[in-house]
Parts: sequence; C-alpha cells; structure tokens
Amino acid sequence: MLPTLRQLQYLKLLAEQGSFGRAAEAARVTQPTLSAGIRELERILGAPVVDRARSGVILTPVGEEALRRATTILNEAEELVEAAKNAGQPLTGRFRLGVIPTIAPFVLPRALPALRERFPKLRLFLREDLTQRLIAALKAGQLDAALIALPYDMTGLQWAHVSEDELVAAVPLGHPIAKLKSAPPEDLEREGLILLEDGHCLREHALAACGLKPPKATGGEEIFAATSLPTLVQMVGSGLGVTFLPKMAVSAGLTDAAGVAVRPIATAHPSREIVVAWRAGSNRGAEGRLLADVLKTL
Repeated sequence: MLPTLRQLQYLKLLAEQGSFGRAAEAARVTQPTLSAGIRELERILGAPVVDRARSGVILTPVGEEALRRATTILNEAEELVEAAKNAGQPLTGRFRLGVIPTIAPFVLPRALPALRERFPKLRLFLREDLTQRLIAALKAGQLDAALIALPYDMTGLQWAHVSEDELVAAVPLGHPIAKLKSAPPEDLEREGLILLEDGHCLREHALAACGLKPPKATGGEEIFAATSLPTLVQMVGSGLGVTFLPKMAVSAGLTDAAGVAVRPIATAHPSREIVVAWRAGSNRGAEGRLLADVLKTL
C-alpha cells in the first residue's frame, strides 16, 4: 500500500503549523481525522514520522525524509492539475516565477505590464532570491521557472536564452579611470574593488569575465561589500572604491545622479547571459520558452 496525497498533505501541514490542531484547521478537517491520517501514514511507512511533545510536534528522521519527498510529490500533483486546467492555453492560471535581485528591478517594471496585456488569465507569483536558492526551489518543484544569469551550474535544468547583458565599470566622478574610454580590469583591481556580497552570481560573473580574484583584506583593512546594487552604487559615488555593474541597471537609471562615471571594461566579452530556466522534464517547459520569447521583445 502507498501513502495517499491527502496523507502527505497532512504531514506537510503538520510540519508547517507545528501542532495537530493548527494543521487540522489549515487542512479544514477535524483533529481526529488528521491524526488518523498521520497514524495511517506511519503504519504504511512502518515507522513514526512525528514525535508528539508538549511543546508541539517534531519530525523524526523518517518524517523529515518523508516530508522532503512529499513536498516534491505534492508540487508535481499541483503542476498536473494546473497543466490539465490550462491545456492549450499557455501562461494561464498560476505561474511561480523566481527572479534574481540583479535582474528583477530592471526587467519586471517593463515585463509585468506586457505579460498582463498578452496573458490576461495569467496569475503570476514572484519570488526574488539568490540564484542558488531559486535553483533549489526549481528542482524541488516550488517554482515553475526562474529568470537568472549564466554562467552557473545548470545540472538538472533546461533554459531558454533571453539576452546578453554587458558588464561595465563604475567609478567615482573625477576618478582617473573616468578619463579613459574603457576601464582596464587590472586598474580596477588596484583601485579598491567593491563587490556584492558572496552569493550574488553577478560578483562571480564580473570577476570571471575580467580574470580577477576576489579582493582580500590586507594590513587589517576591512573589505567592503554591498547587499544590493543601489547600495553598491552609493558606495562608489561616495568614493569608497570602484565596481562592476550590469548594463541593464545603468540603462534603467541606477547611476543617474549618483556621482559615478560608467565605462566599458577593456576585456573580451564582459557579459552575462540572461535566461529563463525550468526543471528538466517539467511540463511547464513550453511556457518557460514562451516567457523567454516575450522577454526578448522588451
């Protein structure tokens, strides 16, 4: 005998809510009904999935593994229902899209109105996060697609090209590099390079494109890092150093009135590839390609 979707849903709600009472309320069933479902699940698996404590419920190791697999199975079931409802009607109904922070503010303001106009029945749910977490969510079935930048390890994923986004140098106004037509990477490295914090793929893209290594602290001096592109631009404008920026951010006005000068980087092909990615084998792949085609036109 196999667990039912309802039993797996009970387990997921129990883990989320932390008590049988709240889980039953979220499932819109009585507590005895939910408790019976969990007991039947334990019988089928041959091991307890929860420890019942005064402070609430705690998943056992078997319960943790069951929850991990249940999450994937439930997401796949939801995908199946959505696909059946929207057969022949692409980008209709719920679509969960992840976007990285170095793309979202510069693409979504143009993309969202265009998507609403072309696909009026689309219910778009957006999640902004770092690349590694979006990819993990894609593989777990928690997202349908993600707008990210390559290069990146795309094992288990498929993707469609959207555009090439040039990387440029940003330096304070009046800086010697601002007088040049293009910025040599080695000069940027010597001039106090400021980057986004670890975890932002733009950091790795820029360093790799220029053949540079991450800056290291010397002589007890602290290495500056920014949590976002607006903060990064303000740090450069305040004379704290120089940096790399995506061209799409500059075109969107990020550096306007910020006291910085923008120059091309004097190296071959300093850019990142913007793509729409989805889980390999997902039935939302055709919609991912369609989304990429729409974004190409913006």
